Amino acid sequence: MKLPSNIIDISLPLDNETVIDPPAMRPQIKYVSNKENVDLMCSMLPGLKPSDLPDGEAWSWEIVTLTTHNGTHMDAPYHFHSKDRQGKPMMTIDEAPLDWFFRPGVKLDFRNMEDGHIVTAAEVEAELKRIDHDLKPLDIVLVNTRTSETFGTDKYMTTGIGMGREATLYLTERGVRVVGIDAWGWDAPFVYTQKRYQETGDPSIIWEGHYAGIDIPYCQMEKLYNLEKLPPDGFTVACFPFKIKAASGGWVRAVAMFD
Repeated sequence: MKLPSNIIDISLPLDNETVIDPPAMRPQIKYVSNKENVDLMCSMLPGLKPSDLPDGEAWSWEIVTLTTHNGTHMDAPYHFHSKDRQGKPMMTIDEAPLDWFFRPGVKLDFRNMEDGHIVTAAEVEAELKRIDHDLKPLDIVLVNTRTSETFGTDKYMTTGIGMGREATLYLTERGVRVVGIDAWGWDAPFVYTQKRYQETGDPSIIWEGHYAGIDIPYCQMEKLYNLEKLPPDGFTVACFPFKIKAASGGWVRAVAMFD
């Protein structure tokens, strides 16, 4: 089997310092060092002394407190709503078909769009035409915004565009079941949604891309990275989510592979 010559990591690192989530859902990572675990190892092996171990060190590990939506992750349809339009329970992350997550990828480049812009179906169609890509069922569609340029700054959660309801349905109506974006979320940053809602009083604009999944359930990745390093198409995406029973999402080490 011929392996791809390029493997691009399109996942964000996870740490305690970089602010990419609201305070209520910030991750917490406690690092327990090799030295700190020496007493534990010795207690498990009676008679063992720290001096018996290489440089007096045991194992290291980390204790991590997360939500299922920290870092680069996959949203399950259940994240959007408990039931679909037919009243059937929405799919949780452990129920999602594995063959959705290892598929040909296509990248839509919307980096030049103004922050807060809501992408339309016509704009998706125009971008597919520009890159000369014929969308196929189960293609994994990645959306490149300028948000990843602000990673590590206080602008990360307020930068980028949103994929609107009609843009999302344009993809899912054509058989796309996994999408991804390098922004904090698939929809526009909340600061822009809040402003539009105050101006219009229209609740249909709230989380409209996500709620499109009630009509046609799909999975979406958020907080991707390095999408600017990918070609428009001709690559394969591997993005298997962590298997968490009955959960609304799972963490992903997403990669793109191509020659």
